Parts: sequence; structure tokens; C-alpha cells
Amino acid sequence: MSIAPTRFSKIAMLAAVSVPFLFHSGSLLAQDARPREPMIIVAGQGEASVAPDMAFLSLAVVRNAKTADAALSANSAAMKDVLASLRNAGVAERDIQTSNFSIQPQYRQTEPKNGAAPPPPEVVGYEVSNSVSVKVRDLAKLGSLIDASVKLGVNQGGQISFTNDKPDAVLADARKAAVANAVAKAKTLAEAAGVKLGRVLQINEDTPMAMPAPMMRMLVAKQMEDSVPVAGGENSYSVTVNVTFALEQ
Repeated sequence: MSIAPTRFSKIAMLAAVSVPFLFHSGSLLAQDARPREPMIIVAGQGEASVAPDMAFLSLAVVRNAKTADAALSANSAAMKDVLASLRNAGVAERDIQTSNFSIQPQYRQTEPKNGAAPPPPEVVGYEVSNSVSVKVRDLAKLGSLIDASVKLGVNQGGQISFTNDKPDAVLADARKAAVANAVAKAKTLAEAAGVKLGRVLQINEDTPMAMPAPMMRMLVAKQMEDSVPVAGGENSYSVTVNVTFALEQ
């Protein structure tokens, strides 16, 4: 014989289940109510410099002619000579990359006469521009590469950016300096507040930055005396870290 549960028995069963849950929830709330460990977050900056060992060179050949075909032919002939010169100087194929190519019509605007509406601009020629980016791994050749390229037809560009192939070592120095700076700041703040600096809880690093330094160093060697003088200077790498310290009373 089965007996259907009464409404009272259902309520009693729910209460029996809910009471342990309430006790468990209470313990969780008690844990959350515990005071957080006192801490301080400090930003530290570090910088380290090193001479560059590589450069990116931008070279452009620009030619103008009455027809697009003539401008393209003149530009292509000059650029072929420039590329051949770069290869002959020891620049690897993988270090030469076309960065921009364009063909643009050149216009002439005719002045309106007797107050009439201005006529549409007239196409008087075309300009073809071809730019390459060159990775120069031997900085001693940089000046001579620029000199030879200009003689062979490069008439725009010449922008140079110096960098380092593997900056890991100098970045490590910058990181150490950044952490040391953060520790020094944290000690000063803790001492001023009358508390003791505790252990490191967390360290976060922002994206490292490479910055050109104002101090320049000439890289012109004897073999470059007759070519374009180039100053490489130094590359400065900056690192910022955010360090969280515990505080002890």
C-alpha cells in the first residue's frame, strides 16, 4: 500500500535539504568577508641602450614621361640597375622587398577665360614610382649602398631606421632595471607610510618599446670615406613593469 506524500512532508524535506546549503553558503560568505591582504602596486621603468647592428633603408625610383608606357619603361630600367647593384653588394634576395608601386597621371589646369567655367584638367604626362625596402645587415656597407643607388637612378627616399636583429640581451637589461626601479619606489612608499614591504605578489610587463637615442655615434669607416656618411647612434629599449607587493604591518 503506497501513501502519497502530504504537503507538510514535502515542506519538511525541502527544509532538510536547504539547511545544510545555508550553512555552506554562510561559510563562503564568511570567507569572502575576511579582510584582503594589504598590498601596493608600483610601476617601474627601465631603459638600456645598444649600438644597432642592422638597418632598414627605403629607396625609390621616380620617372616622368608623356605616356604611361614610357614612364614605366624608364622606371623599370633604372630600378633593375638599382636591384642588381644591391645584389652585387651582397644584399640577399630575401632582404629586398618592393614596398610601393604607383602610376599617376599628371594634370595641368588651364585658367578660365572671360569669366567662363574652368575647363577640365588636361593630362600632360604620367609619373611612375617604385619603392623598395632594403634590410642592410652589414652597416659598414650602408653609405656605399646609398651612394651607388643614387648614381644608378634612385631620386627619392633614403629614409633609414636602425634596429637590432636580436635585442633579447638589451631587453633583459631593461627589464632588470625596470624591476629594480619598481622595488626602489615601493620601498620608499612603504617607509613613508610606516609599513614594511612584503613579498612580490604579481609582475606585469607592458609591451617593450625601442626608441632612437639623441646620442649619435659615427659608423663611417675607411672603406666608406668616399660614400655617404651615416651615423648609426644607439637604440634605446624601454620596458615598463607593474609590480604588486604585499604590505606587512
